Amino acid sequence: MLEKEIERRMKRAVEERGGMCCKFVSPGNPGVPDRMILIPGGRIVFVELKTETGRLAKIQEWQISEMRKRGADVRVVWGWSDAADLLDEVIPVGV
Repeated sequence: MLEKEIERRMKRAVEERGGMCCKFVSPGNPGVPDRMILIPGGRIVFVELKTETGRLAKIQEWQISEMRKRGADVRVVWGWSDAADLLDEVIPVGV
């Protein structure tokens, strides 16, 4: 499955569960995660999406590390199955 399809499915699933799934764009900061998931209750999870065979660029690894050092919840998901597992963790169905 292509990364853009994983992203589209994740956005729809987040919204169906009452969250928001915003495209994360930060001009002047290459390598930031693809999406921000805003979870009911105020929690935010940054998500970098990859295909099952994708890989992180060095700048992405650095950005993720810097964000985590500052306490951000940043996840890297590898394929739709991994994305679905993340959603079940952070916004369980029926919550």
